[in-house]
Amino acid sequence: MAEGHMADSERAEQTQRPVGLSVVSSSTDGIRVLTLAGEIDHHTGDQLRQALDVADAARPRIVVDMQQVTFMDSTGINILIAAHQAVTAAGGWLRLAGPADSVLRTLQLVGVDALLDCHPTLREALSP
Repeated sequence: MAEGHMADSERAEQTQRPVGLSVVSSSTDGIRVLTLAGEIDHHTGDQLRQALDVADAARPRIVVDMQQVTFMDSTGINILIAAHQAVTAAGGWLRLAGPADSVLRTLQLVGVDALLDCHPTLREALSP
């Protein structure tokens, strides 16, 4: 009986943990595509920051596929702005693809949608 109770408390603990962030990097026609899933906040920001690092890239072209991002706070906003500045300084570009309505509203509230190219789909973001 104690084992069953222990398993219940472990399950309860797991449901209360933050979802986290999955970052999958791929390349299409010389464009780096970062496919994100989960939440972007102060717990997961470093993971995104590292994925967006362009220190060794010349003229980086990056599309961030945000279709599966369920939450983004100011941490994510700041990371995207810093990445945009770094990519632009290196002669490249950064585009966002398919942000969910709640994430898009956050981007619009702070005006980031005017700074970064936001596209409704990944296909449109990859178009020249």
